[in-house]
Amino acid sequence: MQQIFNFIFKNSNRLLFLLLLVVSLLLTIQSHSYHRSKIISSANFFTGGIYEKINNVNEYFSLKAQNEELAVENARLKSLLFNTKDTTVIPTLDTVRGIKKTDIIVSKVIHNSYSVYENFLTINKGAAMGIKPKMGVINSAGIVGIVDKTSKNYATVISILNIESKINAKIKKSNHFGSLVWNGKSTGFVQLIDVPRLAGVRKGDTIVTGGESIIFPENIGIGTIERVYTDDITHYYTLDIKLFNDMTNLGHVYVIKNKDAEEITNLENKNKKDE
Repeated sequence: MQQIFNFIFKNSNRLLFLLLLVVSLLLTIQSHSYHRSKIISSANFFTGGIYEKINNVNEYFSLKAQNEELAVENARLKSLLFNTKDTTVIPTLDTVRGIKKTDIIVSKVIHNSYSVYENFLTINKGAAMGIKPKMGVINSAGIVGIVDKTSKNYATVISILNIESKINAKIKKSNHFGSLVWNGKSTGFVQLIDVPRLAGVRKGDTIVTGGESIIFPENIGIGTIERVYTDDITHYYTLDIKLFNDMTNLGHVYVIKNKDAEEITNLENKNKKDE
């Protein structure tokens, strides 16, 4: 305590000067609107800068949560699109079971292979969330693959970069169909084979999922035609398709749950047995 008194006594002149300076500034600010506005503006600038920095830090640490929210919202929007042919019409629920024909399950890729001939993905949702084999998997850019096996909390997905993969696809402008396969060469390209020669095709045309599949809804983006050539054996067109997706960099994905898929499959299998 004695040291505090000694400090005040030794610096009394300076402290008195600072006190008078502060008082004079306060009186000036109070009596002159111009000076008051300048001080307030400066204070707002200073505190605003601090708040902005704090907000930037908070936004950085909340990016994961925001990405999760965006993924859920994208899934909801895709579900709406898949359940209506006319996007201007509000989709209605199935009056029999009270659910949409197509539901979306949000998941995330936790493992991704793309450097071998038979590539697979692993996602962090499984049977507990209703995921089953042969469900389609997409993301915001286009198709990703088809569910292969499931456990309670995880599932493996056959990537479109798998030489065993075969998916129904079509040329968007003409509706000519073919089979989407991968020749094992490039992670950025797949091939559409068995396209009839009468199909008018050119570089840059868009390729989308076809309507003959119960795995994927129709018209999901796949890529654009990069090269057209004729198969020497079948004499059909083979098209090199540049993928919309970067299959080497996958995050959130959406598993497509079609409630009619099992019924359609059972009916088709029954027909095959009767033949």
